[in-house]
Amino acid sequence: MYRACIFDLDGTIEDTVESIAYVANQVLEHFQMEPQPVDDFRYFAGDGADEMMRRCMTAAGGDLKYLEEGRAMFRSMFAVNPLYKVKAYPGVRETLEELKNRGAKLAVFSNKPHGAAIKAVEAIYGEGFFHVIQGQEDRLPKKPAPEGAWEVAARLGVKPEECVYIGDTNTDMQTGNAAGMTTVGVLWGFRDRKELEENHAHKIISRPEELLEIYGGRV
Repeated sequence: MYRACIFDLDGTIEDTVESIAYVANQVLEHFQMEPQPVDDFRYFAGDGADEMMRRCMTAAGGDLKYLEEGRAMFRSMFAVNPLYKVKAYPGVRETLEELKNRGAKLAVFSNKPHGAAIKAVEAIYGEGFFHVIQGQEDRLPKKPAPEGAWEVAARLGVKPEECVYIGDTNTDMQTGNAAGMTTVGVLWGFRDRKELEENHAHKIISRPEELLEIYGGRV
């Protein structure tokens, strides 16, 4: 019996790719590097801001001697404005509300910096909608390490095997599987079915309401 759902943020409950690209491209331009297409950030993102900046600087053919400075600049700028064109995916809020009606505890676990994750989630869903919001902090290893997912489950008061872990990337599937949770890959996000299958998603869904069938009835 499931008791909780833990969601990735970017590409899962919110379409945030333009917000990431907007700030990252400002950083690239600061260092006289070529801005990258917004769609490319679907693959640059997913493993934390630091790795995202390495990927987009590499794609821009830039000098990686500026990488650490660029990472710091991105974190600082993104903390101020993490909400550029951010929106919920169609049907996600309604599905989340029905999960809550069925007694599910809801959490967000993201590689987005912790402060930015809280801002992005609360701006769309409101304060207190999720029981736990956990972004990237130095005290926790980044996904796909399972420690953060375990901590979120503990804060929800549930066991890992009582959790459904929902995300849109290889990193998410690796995280949930390593944590001993049921993994659900979503097709409305940043990556494709092939990536989710290759990373052993237990279930793959194309519409948010399909999650209700997986979660089941009231608990």
